Amino acid sequence: MEVKVAKQTKPQKETVERVMHEFKEGDLRIRGNGPKVKNPKQAIAIALHEAGATNQESPKNNRENLRKTKAKERQAETAGSRKGATSSRKSAKGTSKGSSRAASKEGTPSPRERLTMGRGAGAERSRAELYTEAKRRDIPGRSRMSKADLERALR
Repeated sequence: MEVKVAKQTKPQKETVERVMHEFKEGDLRIRGNGPKVKNPKQAIAIALHEAGATNQESPKNNRENLRKTKAKERQAETAGSRKGATSSRKSAKGTSKGSSRAASKEGTPSPRERLTMGRGAGAERSRAELYTEAKRRDIPGRSRMSKADLERALR
């Protein structure tokens, strides 16, 4: 007997990918600010719920879940660009980190990034600024690096 699986839309796949990345990095939390998720099956359930792709809810509820998730992601992106930080699930759901789509367009720095790039050679840069530069240079393993590691990798 063949089991038919519903196809996921592109926004659903993106959401599942983001949530599973958070889980892999150890940043996914239960209900936004609860304990960290350690069980992969629980992470999958959270990802499918946020993506509106779960078989445990009606199609109407799934559409609503995806709509809410995407609205929170958009809100986090605009809030992140105003603050000069990367957008994050923390802004949207109360936890963890994400990636800034606005700042990653073909390696073009945002206006705020351009301001911080003009600092003198001896100026102290934040981890977020170092990470953005490492991302621009496509340095492997950058997401797991500490501030000191990023500084060494960027030399």
